[in-house]
Amino acid sequence: MIEGNLVDVRRKEIFPARVEHRDGLITRVERVTDDYDTYIVPGLIDSHIHIELSHLCPSRFGEVVVPHGTTSVIADPHEIANVQGMAGVRYMVKDSSITPLRVFFTAPSCVPATRFETSGASLGPSEIEEMLSGDDFVALGEVMDYPGVVAGEPEVMAKIEVAKRLGKPVDGHCPLLSGADLRKYVEAGITTDHECTSSEEALEKYRLGMMIMVRQGSASRNLEELYEFAERHEFILVSDDKSASDLLEGHVDRMLAEAVALGMDPVHALRAVTINPAVHYRLPIGAIEPGRRADIVRVSDLERFEVKEVFIGGDLVASDGTARFEARPKEIVNEFLPQRKMPSDFGIVSGAPSVTAKVIGVVDGGIVTERLSAQLATVDGRVAPDTGNDVIRIAVVNRYADAPVSNAFVKGFGLRKGALASSVAHDSHNVIVVGVECEDMAQAFNTLVAGGGGFCVFADGKATVMKLRVAGLMCTRPAFEVKRLYDQLDSKARELGCGLTNPFMTLSFLSLLVVPRLKIGDRGLFDVDAFEFTEVLSSQPR
Repeated sequence: MIEGNLVDVRRKEIFPARVEHRDGLITRVERVTDDYDTYIVPGLIDSHIHIELSHLCPSRFGEVVVPHGTTSVIADPHEIANVQGMAGVRYMVKDSSITPLRVFFTAPSCVPATRFETSGASLGPSEIEEMLSGDDFVALGEVMDYPGVVAGEPEVMAKIEVAKRLGKPVDGHCPLLSGADLRKYVEAGITTDHECTSSEEALEKYRLGMMIMVRQGSASRNLEELYEFAERHEFILVSDDKSASDLLEGHVDRMLAEAVALGMDPVHALRAVTINPAVHYRLPIGAIEPGRRADIVRVSDLERFEVKEVFIGGDLVASDGTARFEARPKEIVNEFLPQRKMPSDFGIVSGAPSVTAKVIGVVDGGIVTERLSAQLATVDGRVAPDTGNDVIRIAVVNRYADAPVSNAFVKGFGLRKGALASSVAHDSHNVIVVGVECEDMAQAFNTLVAGGGGFCVFADGKATVMKLRVAGLMCTRPAFEVKRLYDQLDSKARELGCGLTNPFMTLSFLSLLVVPRLKIGDRGLFDVDAFEFTEVLSSQPR
């Protein structure tokens, strides 16, 4: 029996109650007259997250989020799917099953994310059908190729049709899409979007029938700018991504506290992480009612949502911030093409004394970039960075095949010297490197690949590395160890002049070719608005 002031999220009531359960299901909810000093709420659901972005394998992820009241997540494994295909997806399913956390999955719809990049795998309609035929997979994952949907490309539409035939919802991803193109996107059967950055954008999509997911993650935090919409309409509150460092401080519980701190009614906020996602994805959770799974969280209050106890299937699985279980994960074989790069691979050749270069403009705390330009000098036949104006080099190296390095320029990192390298680079996860001198970029890349992937800061002949041996995306270490290593990298990056809030997370999104405006993939600089490659130098033909 579980007792407390019950928050009935369906009927928007709060009353003292005793909850009985048997065999994992709620059997009876009895109103009582007792006086309780804590509240019992349905288990919290993060209904759109990429577990890989925490750099924790699923079981370690469960170990850290369950004590914060998260009893279920809906995970899109398209990060590992782009690296290892179905083998990677199966790893996520298997590893997630060894903790009490309920992990539902969406079938990755965009592997590769676009036809303009090289990934380690390709998933077609037959693989989508295999996944969606299973109970673990509750929807088709975010359809990021919105130009393909608008154009009616057969491969994209075939995947959507599989989901519709099997009665599974289709998640969306359409930043800044509006008007006639948005209508075509929605008419294809896509039911959610988590990329809104203004209440006006959210309202247009909502009025067309989309369930709006308000994102409050580590890389993108949109709750405040979408608050006007969220306060007045039903919505779903999601993270999309959460770093291990942030997860140690809180997960859905913290997102709820942030919503209430902005002025939102607590029950309205709770609906966004309980009954709303449960109804949308047709899951037997999300409310404290007979017949639903006995996933219940006891919290101190409805402002800070400090978690006291967590029950999954009626079993006490965490109390006072501590998990009552331990993960024992295993690694899987990583896939990296053994290769070394030379400093000359990271330069752009030009015969002109100076050139006008297109520059990717980084926006701290966001994944949408700016389209900038800079006048750069040529030194010894190669275009030089301009550290005085914070314009430095950026490159993407194909991790799956021996291919020329894709080079361009970026503004916003603030590096005065050295280089940063990462094998987490959305969504194909080739290796992305940013730096001042080509020599340091080559060293950072070579060090990273030799270690099996992860993150590297290289400067003054020394490397600081965090290894991510699970597909170059995750590791099997506990969250507190991942935070310690990540903090070391962050500190080293700051010593080099980087002032970004989260430099490696920002770096990882600069190769995401489906988010405006200027990005870089393994085949070149990409204009997302035009959805085509573009020249780095205006004076040099491609």
